[in-house]
Amino acid sequence: MENSCFFIGHRDTPADLFPKLLKTVEYHITAYGVKVFYVGHYGAFDQMAARAVQLAKRRDLEVKLFLLLPYHPAARDVAVAKEFDGTIYPALLENVPRRFAIPKANQYMVSHVTHIIAYVWHSMGGSGKTLEYAKRKKQLTITNLAEIRPLEK
Repeated sequence: MENSCFFIGHRDTPADLFPKLLKTVEYHITAYGVKVFYVGHYGAFDQMAARAVQLAKRRDLEVKLFLLLPYHPAARDVAVAKEFDGTIYPALLENVPRRFAIPKANQYMVSHVTHIIAYVWHSMGGSGKTLEYAKRKKQLTITNLAEIRPLEK
């Protein structure tokens, strides 16, 4: 399996996390050889993660960024920024009720990557449940930025 990474985080993540997130993405590229990143598009953490990978792509042309679509593209049109290398829509979601689409899409990604970068500080909600699911997967390297001490100034 190619080294790949999925992001899990709360939609109300504070903006001051960005420098730590950027360093973490760069570390995953250099230390782990991660070249493929997947991100959703709901909330502040997903937006910051996409921006961090987009900046990393400027330094390493082999890095790819894909947008996870929990809803079929024909059913819900999504504007995809040119900085993305494409989208992914897991086919297993076609028969999943809409209210379960995002959790199922997240579980799919957790099962198909080698690394997780997260910012989860409580277990409630979708991010908490997805991280708990990821922790049960033994082949994953999980970095939860909520558990890492702040960067030195």
